[in-house]
Amino acid sequence: MLTLVDHKIEEYAINKTEPTSKLLQELVSETHEKTTLPQMLTGPIEGRFLKLIVQIIQAKRILEIGTFTGYSALSMAEGLPDTGELITLDIDPDVIAIARKYFERSEHGHKIRIMQGQALETIKKLAGNFDLVFIDADKENYSNYYEAALPLIRSGGVVIIDNVLWGGKVLSPKDASDKAIVAVNDLVSKDNRVDRVLLPIRDGIFLIRKK
Repeated sequence: MLTLVDHKIEEYAINKTEPTSKLLQELVSETHEKTTLPQMLTGPIEGRFLKLIVQIIQAKRILEIGTFTGYSALSMAEGLPDTGELITLDIDPDVIAIARKYFERSEHGHKIRIMQGQALETIKKLAGNFDLVFIDADKENYSNYYEAALPLIRSGGVVIIDNVLWGGKVLSPKDASDKAIVAVNDLVSKDNRVDRVLLPIRDGIFLIRKK
């Protein structure tokens, strides 16, 4: 896999970025101990980026597609006002159990609501007017998630799609996940409903604003 950012440069950036809480650090440790794919964690730079975007756009309502163990949800919840709401979707009961434990320990956990099930079916049950949607789930459905979520976002709202550089495999896609990432990148890049920039943060972030 291509190394997108030099390790020493990434460490330098982390050291200059707002530090994460001890709770998030504990969550990272437990995720590495108890899951088979801990690399799915949102890292500290991206986590602080998500929180800052929430604060910049003054989001009050967030939809997250793909909870994993809850790092990104907790990061974004920090940026929400006390009355804000973050709905997070996942299908895996094992990672949800870890996430729920940390949500219950966090002072921001009351802002988060977990909905378990197939995300595309769950999205159909949601009322719109979200300020921000964060997509970080199974890659094969990225384009479907994007199309399902965009109508639920207010004008001026933001979509963030994670892993859009996919370890550099977007340059030479081979398997279904590679091709799905390329497809959503192409979809967004040609979508006249949005403004967008693809940022080489960690494994690539598509930052999108609905017109």
